[in-house]
Amino acid sequence: MSSDNQNFGNHARFVPGYHYVTVLLAVVYLVWAIYRALTQRDATTHFELVGALALVGTTWYARVFALQAQNRVIRFEEQTRFARILPADLQASISSIHPAHLIAIRFASDAEVPELVRQVIANPAMTGKEIKSQIKSWRADDYRV
Repeated sequence: MSSDNQNFGNHARFVPGYHYVTVLLAVVYLVWAIYRALTQRDATTHFELVGALALVGTTWYARVFALQAQNRVIRFEEQTRFARILPADLQASISSIHPAHLIAIRFASDAEVPELVRQVIANPAMTGKEIKSQIKSWRADDYRV
C-alpha cells in the first residue's frame, strides 16, 4: 500500500493469505470436525474436534497478539511524538489519553494533533472511527499488519 494513497477509506490492512485463506481453512476444518463429531461418535473424531478448536484458537490469537504488540509500539511512538509537538497546556494530558485514541490519532498530521487531542479530552467517549474521520491531512502507517 502506497503512503500517497492511504486515507480513511482504505487504511485497513488485509493480508489475503491470512484473512482469506488461513482463517477460512481453519473455520472450514472446525465445521467439518464438528459435523464428524456429531455424526460419528468415537474418540478419533472427538480428538479431531479438539485439534480443530486448537487450530482456530491459534489462528485467532496469532493475530490478536501481533496487534497487541503493535498497539504497544504505537502508544510509545505517539506519546513520544505528542511530547514533542503538543503545546505546554496539553503536555500533562498525554498520559490520560486512552490507547485506542492514540492509535487513531497516529494518522493525523502534526498540525492536526493538538486539536484532536483537545477533542478527545473534551469527549473521552469518541471512537477511533470518529477521530480518523476528522483527519484532513492523512499520515500513512504502512507498517501495520
